[in-house]
Amino acid sequence: MHQTPLQMPVPPLSGLTRRRFHALAALGGSGLALGAWGPAQAQFRVEVTGVGLQQIPFAIAPFRLATGLPQDVPAIVRANLERTGQLRALPGGSAILDESARPDLAPWRAAGVDALITGSVERLADGRFDVRFRLWDVVRAQDLGGLSFPVPASDLRLAAHRLSDYVYERLTGDPGVFATRIAYISRHGERHNLWVADADGENAQTALASAEPIISPAWSPNGQQLAYVSFEARRPVIYTHEVATGRRRLLAGFRGSNSAPAWSPDGRRLLATLTFGGSSQIFAIDAAGGGQPQRITQTSGIETEPAFTPDGRTVYFVSDRGGSPQIYRMTPAGADVARVTFEGNYNISPAVSPDGRWLAYISRIGGAFRVCVMELANGRITPLTDTSADESPSFAPNSRLIMYATQAQGREVLMTTSLDGRIKTRLASAPGGIREPDWGPFQR
Repeated sequence: MHQTPLQMPVPPLSGLTRRRFHALAALGGSGLALGAWGPAQAQFRVEVTGVGLQQIPFAIAPFRLATGLPQDVPAIVRANLERTGQLRALPGGSAILDESARPDLAPWRAAGVDALITGSVERLADGRFDVRFRLWDVVRAQDLGGLSFPVPASDLRLAAHRLSDYVYERLTGDPGVFATRIAYISRHGERHNLWVADADGENAQTALASAEPIISPAWSPNGQQLAYVSFEARRPVIYTHEVATGRRRLLAGFRGSNSAPAWSPDGRRLLATLTFGGSSQIFAIDAAGGGQPQRITQTSGIETEPAFTPDGRTVYFVSDRGGSPQIYRMTPAGADVARVTFEGNYNISPAVSPDGRWLAYISRIGGAFRVCVMELANGRITPLTDTSADESPSFAPNSRLIMYATQAQGREVLMTTSLDGRIKTRLASAPGGIREPDWGPFQR
């Protein structure tokens, strides 16, 4: 997507110098189909819980909007920002303020607003739409800049996410992840679907539908492909799948089981768990599909769920070599193996944060399966959830959130949590059982 800075002076930004923070109180025959794109209707669900959270108050003034817009851009932006739990929306008033307006900020300041968003969505002569906005620091009475996104109607949601990313980074200092994508698996009746959705769970589209199970989706580092395990051949085999085209290729269909694919950071190879040599062991496979798998682990037990660190120098994985499933680490060649988890007798599903600082995983605590996070520099562990059926933790590309699947109010759902466990958000998802989410990278 092309974006253009709006031609107005933009002062250097080091964050708002003074903000009125507001505490958030506790809230309470395979039948295979490829690329069957079926967008879900956005509902702007904002379900955030947290205790003692400080929030930045913002407002979105009414945009100047073209008639007949297929997407409500300001509503998407508001929902995105509120869903973080870090920003709190205040009323935007009734006066239309586009990106060229010079608003009187004193009334907004008196109303407790720290940041104001103004803008417009215009229909261009070629049928596209121009999404334009400007962000104002109400406290310092400064223009924090803005952008223009000329997009087709199909990309209006993406433009709203890019707008949200800009605002979020300006106000918090962290990169926004609204324009990234997630993948997850659903089962509805006898139908299994691999979904690709926006980071808020909305706009979900079916990448693959099958009468047989699909498991373990894993985004490639460039966000263009997904690796996953399909049972359409009546046994588990690994495919790579181009998201944009639906074209896919069999990567691992060896004798026995082929499972748990994990991309290397450079995208040139994957690690996977194969059983053609007997027990479940981790092998390296060329992402281009050439050559034979290279065996990495050498035990008689079960070795599975490999996960690379961002620098590619270390692999975390699960092994029962000590008698129960625990998380270990090793080099990509299988050397220097060391046990990582020691609390509890069941720890699985390691995921390393993109900044390399954190390890998320599932631990069985008192009979409940819960998301935990370990600070790798000191080994400190924090349980993040109070649910009992969590699975498949996956970090946001800015390392600030963890997505996972769990059960809540009698159904399987997608959730996100902050790294301290204080902010939790329920994402939109397709009907049926929801499993194995994976958060895609920043788009390059």
